[in-house]
Amino acid sequence: MDSRVAVASLGGTITMTGSGAVAPTLGAQDLVGGLEVGEIATLATIPGASLTFATLLETFDWADQQISRGAAGVVIIQGTDTLEETAYFFDCLWPHDEPVVVTGAMRHPGLPGADGPANLAAAVAVAAAANSRGRGALLVLNDEIHAARWVRKTHSSLMNAFASFPGALGLQVEGAPRYFHPAHRLQALPRPLEAPAVPLIEATVDDDGAILDWLDVQGVVVAATGAGHVSQGMAEAISRARFPVVVASRTGAGTTFRNTYGFTGSESDLIQRGAIMAGWLCPRKARVLLRLALGSESPVEDVFAVRGGVF
Repeated sequence: MDSRVAVASLGGTITMTGSGAVAPTLGAQDLVGGLEVGEIATLATIPGASLTFATLLETFDWADQQISRGAAGVVIIQGTDTLEETAYFFDCLWPHDEPVVVTGAMRHPGLPGADGPANLAAAVAVAAAANSRGRGALLVLNDEIHAARWVRKTHSSLMNAFASFPGALGLQVEGAPRYFHPAHRLQALPRPLEAPAVPLIEATVDDDGAILDWLDVQGVVVAATGAGHVSQGMAEAISRARFPVVVASRTGAGTTFRNTYGFTGSESDLIQRGAIMAGWLCPRKARVLLRLALGSESPVEDVFAVRGGVF
């Protein structure tokens, strides 16, 4: 039994080196340094954009095993490009009170002021803290602690690239996490054996929706305008779809509506056509949830009714 925090690395900017343009080369052992941690593993050495659901499921299984062996929590290191999606992936499946914390870096180790060591140290401290229990998956960067459900990458390169629309869940202060809200989480979804491919389509001006007719998939997420609105052509294509269509807002904040607008392509019209509204989930997180729901054969509409709401 090891009551310390287990740490695994998947790669990303925090692991990148090179004399010019950098690429992932460092492993978890190179990153941990003098931190007091338990099990250390390098599960992949790839950029965040190349992560797959298969890799994430393997990482989940590794993390789950560490908790069963007595770890106080788990830290997953990876590239920030997809950090908001993988954080939510773990949050949907994580069954333990012990937290799983994801982190990375905006500056690679060769740059002045590289933030990787500080982010990793903060993530380990958050994962080990008693007041982090019962909070599911957390994202820690720049001394901010974000709930996986709300966090988004809002800038391509700044140190404070991550933000949550309702605000950060807490802050790392003097080496310890300080939370603004009590712990609250939803029941974990069943672990899927696999997660079927789900495309994410963004609705735009003069969009006829024909792409939905071309797809041979098990589900689609549409990043709709405003509070969940699409063109008349897209609305008609949603009616013809032979698979679940989840509609999220592309705006980056706020919820999809249900019964405010009544024009063709409005949220109420799409619901009548069988679309499932994502609620407060952004399109990228809605895609993660739809893949997990389909993979575990969970009722899609019920899953989104619970996880798309405010709690």
